[in-house]
Amino acid sequence: MTKRPNAKDDLRARARELRLQGMTYDQIQVEPGCSKSSISLWVRDLPKPERKRTREEASEIARRGREVTLRRREEERQAVKRAAAEEIGAMPERELFLLGAGLYWAEGTKGKPHARRERVTFVNSDPGMIRVFSARLDLLGIGPDRRRYYVMIHETADAAGAEQYRGDLVGADSSAFGKTTLKRHNPRTNRKNVNGGHHGCLAIRILGSADLYRRIEGAWYGIVGAAESTD
Repeated sequence: MTKRPNAKDDLRARARELRLQGMTYDQIQVEPGCSKSSISLWVRDLPKPERKRTREEASEIARRGREVTLRRREEERQAVKRAAAEEIGAMPERELFLLGAGLYWAEGTKGKPHARRERVTFVNSDPGMIRVFSARLDLLGIGPDRRRYYVMIHETADAAGAEQYRGDLVGADSSAFGKTTLKRHNPRTNRKNVNGGHHGCLAIRILGSADLYRRIEGAWYGIVGAAESTD
């Protein structure tokens, strides 16, 4: 049986060639751009080279090797993401309707058996989630006059900048925004989201939304029932 060519055959051959030239794993890793674990498997039957470098030289070679590996992994991650995004294509209205119901049931406020609150309030920080949910509101004919927005953000962050950012995101001016909720600062907390890209969370509240809430809840139960029927 003829062996099918493997995409890593060339890398393996080059790694072995460099090893025979006396290179270490760190040095080999820089050129072919493969991991040290793969290199160790490919060249383990070859003689080990004599070490002739200083500790500083070894550290610099290792650093370059790590950079190559990290860059390669990032390229692979981005390639997978691009391919997955391209698979989606155009989204029919029915799919957007179902997706919006699922998003709301995951991130929106919901009533309890002991406290029935049938009103729609969606809270999230991710711009993509907010855009998708807003698109679903458009699909259902929920106009801007029924939408109210509230920013929730840490008191040490740029609240005014966050309000401007969220307003641009949803296409609403300041008149559509209620009072911003500021979270008090805890000195013992080591916050990571302190850069200019932190815009807090946005709450989207729909006025007169009891019927809309029931439609979302019913749609979600329909999705669950359809999933269970496929078992």
